[in-house]
Amino acid sequence: VDRDRLDILRAADLIARQELTAAGLNRDVWQFPVVLLADVRSVGVQGDGRTYGHPIVLRPVSSEDAMTADWSRLPYEVIARISTRITNEVSEVNRVVVDVTSKPPGTIEWE
Repeated sequence: VDRDRLDILRAADLIARQELTAAGLNRDVWQFPVVLLADVRSVGVQGDGRTYGHPIVLRPVSSEDAMTADWSRLPYEVIARISTRITNEVSEVNRVVVDVTSKPPGTIEWE
């Protein structure tokens, strides 16, 4: 992990947390990892040009005991605002996806 990747991740994470708080949902989501995938690039279009940016994964989850967890069903409007802000404000990112896997079979964290 280098400084540039950390800067990208920190910027995307800040936006996700700001929008979650603005929507009044920060108490409804138990954890909200924002993931920058390693060695994965995404083809996109920004302006008139083709881009090879980074995808960001949003992983909002709800849980009572951490042994099991379910993905948090955020309103589409909130997800759209997060995605739009990240792709507009973090120039290295051109795709945002939401992980909708429960635990089990998945885990909360990505490695």
